[in-house]
Order: sequence, then structure tokens, then C-alpha cells
Amino acid sequence: MSEINYPVPYNESERLLRLSDLDIDYGSLSESFKDLTHLAAKVAGTEISLVNLIDAYTQWTIGRHGLDLQQMPREESVCQYTITQNDQFEVLDLSADDRFNKNFYVGAPLSLRYYFGVPLKDNDGLNIGALCVLDTGLKTLGPEKIELLKIIAAEIMNRIRTYQTMELMHNNLKDLKESTKKVAHDIRGPIAGIIGLSEIITEQGKSANLDQVIEFIKLIHSGSKSLLDLADEILSDNDEVKGPGVNEFDLSSFRTKLQELYEPQATCKNINLNININPDKKNIVFSKNKLLQINGNLISNAVKFTPSGGTITVDLDVVVKPETNILRIVVADSGVGIMEDEIVQILTGGIGTKQGTGGEKGYGFGLSLVKHLIDKLNGEMLITSEKGQGTVFRIELPQRHS
Repeated sequence: MSEINYPVPYNESERLLRLSDLDIDYGSLSESFKDLTHLAAKVAGTEISLVNLIDAYTQWTIGRHGLDLQQMPREESVCQYTITQNDQFEVLDLSADDRFNKNFYVGAPLSLRYYFGVPLKDNDGLNIGALCVLDTGLKTLGPEKIELLKIIAAEIMNRIRTYQTMELMHNNLKDLKESTKKVAHDIRGPIAGIIGLSEIITEQGKSANLDQVIEFIKLIHSGSKSLLDLADEILSDNDEVKGPGVNEFDLSSFRTKLQELYEPQATCKNINLNININPDKKNIVFSKNKLLQINGNLISNAVKFTPSGGTITVDLDVVVKPETNILRIVVADSGVGIMEDEIVQILTGGIGTKQGTGGEKGYGFGLSLVKHLIDKLNGEMLITSEKGQGTVFRIELPQRHS
């Protein structure tokens, strides 16, 4: 059997930058999509529905119904094909398709067969992920159900944008009690209406008339857009207020979040992931901005190029200075190492794709994205490596005093 050529969207660099700009904490949004994943499964008549975002290395499941999935390597996912499409992607039988039939979800106990996915498009048409439905039985979807799934996908993107806007509002309005009350009062009603419509559809189940279901979903969609407009309006009314913000980590919470997100990847490959902090600086806060994207790509890259039984060590520290604190991050692995010319390519934003030690597919964008984000934050990155002995990434990011 010939080697599978994994798909890469033609606008992959722009797509990854847009996903990074959203700065999403992949582990925090599950409840936000609970009603929509349930609704998607009901509409499609499938056992499973997932909301997946796809970065340079990993597919992150941020919404789920019927399957408790958190993440998987990008090269094992079906949604990596969906994000290359403008409209939709369907696989009638995963077990009969050489691209997927060796993956864990096709074999027992999941034994999945049917897949249908719709891209999650931002306002510029960039596919940051996919809404998908899956089933253990063989089936196909009619045009009405496909159209409903596309409406639900658009609503998911509205909620992601709303989440981003709310985060920005939260940062700007931390110390404004009255404004916060206004936000809560103005938004509570629209949210209650949206949830109520979703519950009506779910409770009616199969007895609901299709035309009525379509109208309800359109109301959900338009209600959410109005909610987003309201959030933007409130934000614009108060954009002159610059509080210290709550979008922050300290070393302890940062370590915990990295362990939650990336321990599964390391464990899956039998790699020991150690994340250490300076205990004397554990309560000093710093901005979350882009940190999960920077560290996530570095850790995922280390997992990819470290063989089974190896070690990855992440050291986190804050250097306190009079003018500005410095967040210091060191990611060291016992992997295959990087040649000197490749280090130069990384630091100039031009590294290409390579295959990992376990055959993992490389997409050639993760480290370029890290360098881009560090530059935007006025930080510095130093790379040292010895072939066959591992690689060390040293990052320094300036932080304003809280």
C-alpha cells in the first residue's frame, strides 16, 4: 500500500495564524457547545457529534456528544480532510477507506463507520476546524439535514467569536462593577432565549416537523448574531477603559493547564513529560496572550521528534526586573535533534516538513508559527541542539507589571 499524502490547506499559514489570534483555551469550551453537538446528532440521526479545531499538530475536540474525546494527532483525524474543503466532506465507510481504516476509532470498541463533516469558517473563509457527525452504522445524509448541519456550524463560529469578544470584554471591564452588571443584564435574556429554543427542539425529538426545526435553528442562529452585536456594542462603549485584565496565568496555573492539554500526547507515545516551576515565583501573574499556542506547538513538536521512552522537560520561571518582568520558558527533549541549517530556517521562519520518530506527519508550520508569535510579543527564542541528543528551546517574553 502506498504512503498516504496527508492534506494541507493551500492557506495553511493564514489559517493557523487566525486560529492563534483566537487564543482559545481548548479545554474550557465544552459546555458552550453542549446543546449544539446534541442538536447536530439529532438532526443527522447519528450517535456522535464533535466540534474540532485543528492546529499544526493536533485536533482538539472542544465540543462533544456521544464520545468523550479530548484530542488526537492531526494525521489520524478525518476532519483534517474536511478543512481542505469549501463545503463538506463525507466518508460512507471508514473501514473501507485506506486513509482511515487503520486508525483507533475504526477498530473495536468504537467501530465507527460513517463520517460527515462541515468546515468551521471564519469571516474571511479560513477553515479553523470542523463540525462532524459519526456513526457505527452505514448511512448517508439528505440535502435538508446537510443544510441544517451547515447552519449549526455557522452558529458554532458565532459562539467562538462571542467567546473571544467576551474574553476581551472581561479583561477591559474587570474593575467596572456597574458596567459588568449591565453586560450580565443585557446578555442574560438573549442567551436564555437561545437555550430555550435548543431545548424545545431536543425535547420534541423525532416528532418535530422539519420546517419547524429549520425555523427554530434559524432563530438560534440570528439570536446568537444579535448577541454578538450586543457584545461588540457594549465593548465599543467602554473601549477607553484599560484595566489590568484577568486574562492571566501564574506559574502554578500555567503548569496545570499545560499538563492537562499535553500529558495525553506524551503518554500516548510513552514519553515522560516533566513540567517544573520556580516555587519562589509561583504566584507572580503574567498575560496568557498566545502562551498556550507557543508552548503547545513546542511541546507537540518535542513529542513528535522524541522516541518512545524519551523525556521532555519544561521549565517555567519569571525573572523580576524593575522595568518589566520576563517570562522564561525552556522546552528540552531527548529527541533526534536539529541540524544547524534547520535551526537557521526556523529562526528565519522557513522550516519545512519532516516525519516524526513514530511516523507522525509533519506539516511544516508549527515552529514557524511559534517564531512569528514570539516576534509579535517582542520576545526572543534561542535554539540549541545536538544530533541524536535532543533539542532545547529557550524563550523569553517581556511582561508588564500587574
